[in-house]
Amino acid sequence: MSKLSIIVAIADDYAIGCANKLPWHLPADLKHFKNLTSGHAVIMGRKTFESLPNGALPNRKNIVLRSRLSDETPRDYFEATSLNDALEIAKNEEQVFIIGGSKVYEQCLDRVDSMYITWIHAKFEADTFFPKIDFSQWKEISRTDCKADEKNPCDYSFVFYERIKN
Repeated sequence: MSKLSIIVAIADDYAIGCANKLPWHLPADLKHFKNLTSGHAVIMGRKTFESLPNGALPNRKNIVLRSRLSDETPRDYFEATSLNDALEIAKNEEQVFIIGGSKVYEQCLDRVDSMYITWIHAKFEADTFFPKIDFSQWKEISRTDCKADEKNPCDYSFVFYERIKN
């Protein structure tokens, strides 16, 4: 069984998107995302996939959730009609990351083993939000707090959580 994790950047008010885009530009978070997900499978919804500027993410097994499969076979990603189908496609992967959007995160929140959250310490105009997290089910394993700089316009924290096993 693959290790299943959520990876997401969330503003202090739980915002994650606006008009199908990230409401911020944080190069440090993009680098963090790339470093963690490269070489692994990523599962995303259709809108998240369509928001990627260059199509499928390189050096990753891209799995896109769609309500129905497209007529032609995609060349650079896999399609799945349900989360269970997506997990079946990724079953031989060591690590699987859920990368969005909000409905996919909502479906997965009770199923994932861990969460890699970049907390962005600011508020943004947004129309898409991460579901509320019951932190009594999670243990913070590591945290790196970072200050705004010339490339990253606001303070942020890379936080890794693992689900508390009962």
